[in-house]
Amino acid sequence: MDLETRIRTNLARQGMLVTLGARLTRVEPGLVEIEAPIGPKVSQQQGYAHGGLAFCIGDSAAGYAAVTMLDADSDVVTSEMAIHFLAPGLGERLVARGTVIKPGKRMLVTQADVYALRDGAETHIARLTGTMVRVPLREG
Repeated sequence: MDLETRIRTNLARQGMLVTLGARLTRVEPGLVEIEAPIGPKVSQQQGYAHGGLAFCIGDSAAGYAAVTMLDADSDVVTSEMAIHFLAPGLGERLVARGTVIKPGKRMLVTQADVYALRDGAETHIARLTGTMVRVPLREG
């Protein structure tokens, strides 16, 4: 199974991402992009995208970016992740671009930048940095 198919299959098993309507939009070695729509069910009291949505897709994009650096028998789990919110999430959807800062045999340092897309323009709304830990792949 090729890398993109492996990540798509894995993402489809993540109930949270499926519930949020998230979809994989880009896969390259060391980079993964995930988008999710902004709507009433994922907004906060002022109508912005809830920070939990930004965190969820940012964490996932960073994690899948780490997976692109590993062999087919490995997966990752998040060891720690910090988020810095930079602007309100206003628009039609959020996009998270996860990258690998430093790959390692057991731990990988990652980051994700999250953008709100509104009328074709991107606004940088959050940056996440964290550590992923390699684990054996669990099928099904």
